[in-house]
Amino acid sequence: MKRVRFGIRATASTGSAPPPQGLLAFYWHFIRQTKGWYAAMFVASLGVALFDTAIPLIFGKLVALMDTGDRLAAVAAQWPMLLGMAALVLIARPIAIMTDIVIRQNVLVPGATSLIRWQSHWHVVRQSLTFFQNDFAGRIANRVMQTGGALRESAMSSIRAVWYISVYGVTAFALMTSDDWRLGVPIFVWVVGYVLGLRYFVPRLRELSRANSEGRSLVMGRVVDSYTNILTVKLFSRLAEEDAYVREGIDGHQVAMAAHTRMITFFLVWLTVLNAGLIVGTAAIGLTLWANGVVGAAIVATALPLAWQTANAAGWVSWEVTSIFENVGVVQEGMQSIAVPHAGVDRPDARPLDVTHGEIRFDRLTFGYGRKDAVPVVDNLDLTIRAGERVGIVGRSGAGKSTLVNLLLRFHDPEGGRILIDGQDIAGVTQETLRGAIGMVTQDTSLLHRSIASNIRYGRPWGTDEEVVAAAHKAQAHEFILGLRDWIGRAGYDAHVGERGVKLSGGQRQRIALARVILKDAPILVLDEATSALDSEVELAIQEQLKSLMDGKTVIAIAHRLSTIARMDRLVVLEHGHIVEQGTHAELLRHGGHYEKLWRHQSGGFIANDLDREALADLAQRATA
Repeated sequence: MKRVRFGIRATASTGSAPPPQGLLAFYWHFIRQTKGWYAAMFVASLGVALFDTAIPLIFGKLVALMDTGDRLAAVAAQWPMLLGMAALVLIARPIAIMTDIVIRQNVLVPGATSLIRWQSHWHVVRQSLTFFQNDFAGRIANRVMQTGGALRESAMSSIRAVWYISVYGVTAFALMTSDDWRLGVPIFVWVVGYVLGLRYFVPRLRELSRANSEGRSLVMGRVVDSYTNILTVKLFSRLAEEDAYVREGIDGHQVAMAAHTRMITFFLVWLTVLNAGLIVGTAAIGLTLWANGVVGAAIVATALPLAWQTANAAGWVSWEVTSIFENVGVVQEGMQSIAVPHAGVDRPDARPLDVTHGEIRFDRLTFGYGRKDAVPVVDNLDLTIRAGERVGIVGRSGAGKSTLVNLLLRFHDPEGGRILIDGQDIAGVTQETLRGAIGMVTQDTSLLHRSIASNIRYGRPWGTDEEVVAAAHKAQAHEFILGLRDWIGRAGYDAHVGERGVKLSGGQRQRIALARVILKDAPILVLDEATSALDSEVELAIQEQLKSLMDGKTVIAIAHRLSTIARMDRLVVLEHGHIVEQGTHAELLRHGGHYEKLWRHQSGGFIANDLDREALADLAQRATA
């Protein structure tokens, strides 16, 4: 995927290398991709600084010219110099300034910012599921969005301001000392004070800026969390608690921001004192030398504007430097989400998964979410699901059902054992092809804030409109889709569903998710409470469609409502990460173990404890026939 913006090309390939974790290395990782433009800005800023230094020299030359006896003759003799001065002011300096502006405003500001944001997002979106579960989505997004602008701005300010004042200061010092070394003493003292001030303030401002940025991102994360879960907030009448939660973050950010701005104030006061000393010192030395006949008026007329312009430039640079510190802090804070190595990445030699039949084998599988001192959630589990077999996974909450599915999808890697699909260890295949071969409908259905058609077509992006409608028909969703109209008048399949699909009911969202999986038509199907949000009539209709959907596929179905999986070829009962029973629905009822107890509880407890289990099994067979 490639995008071109203002002469800068943002590509996934340039962002494929993980951003380094060191601050300078992180900067160079992005700057090197546009180093030619930064170099051009470097040269343009050099030209502006040199031309600005020449302005006071011009004033001095004009004062010397006007101090002659025969004025007309002097002007006639010096007209080439006067013409050169005019060309410098009217042509050369404006060209340098405009070049600098064009590079900054029309290339780096839009182009470099977009490049950094795109590559940062490209890297972050490929993080593991755990990465996103451990942080605020709003804070991660805030870091991705702000880091691009902050990195670009601090790099540009360093060239435009720090480089400018360095060139200007050195040139001004050279010009002042060319006639008398004593004229250079004030600017030398100023430079020493400026450097000492930077050594003191830079590390402190950088750390305070980072704390300020972290506080701002925390506030953003808490605010977005409240907005995302606004239904829960209102249902439980917890506006006061949410106010306190957000206000706590804002107060913390205020403290960090006040400490940062207080240090900025000290820095600006220091510069103000230095600038005042530079101007007064240069004027005092210049007038003293002039009064004693050591230098002429033209020299003093050159030195004073140089000192004044240096002080003015230093004031402007001081604001730029504080901005640099603030932006460096933002970059440091953003690195906490962007410069994070990927977990659970594909092996270098990973190959595409080739599903020929669809057999799944869990071989001595162990997983405990990295908790060494706790009982594993899945413990040394062996299970083979034959190609085309429909298997229901049953068990109490926490038994390991969803963990088993997450391991199959490689949202986590096993701590022991392996998972094979058609004899291929999934640890050695690419995650994209693995998940492409598995269609899954979850209980907590989340839709993208896009149109109905886009959400269904997410299962197979190249699917035609006719195929999208056919999938909606099979999911019993077509009729309600035709009646939809969103807040700006888009109707039917063009209607947008709102964030996470909030504009639809739970049952409608689940039917859209079913349609998406139907369109995907993957050889392996995972149903995790796929019909839990549906009413009985719609569920019955969809169950009939699921029969045709499951034909020829390997199916894993998880359900707390046992009636929805009673027709599976085999039921596997999990308890504390172990398989304690497996068999058909009728066989497990005859066995009288864990499954029979669960079935009896869900039947409302009306079955007598001493009821003959053979009769119960016969009843179950008739119910599921």
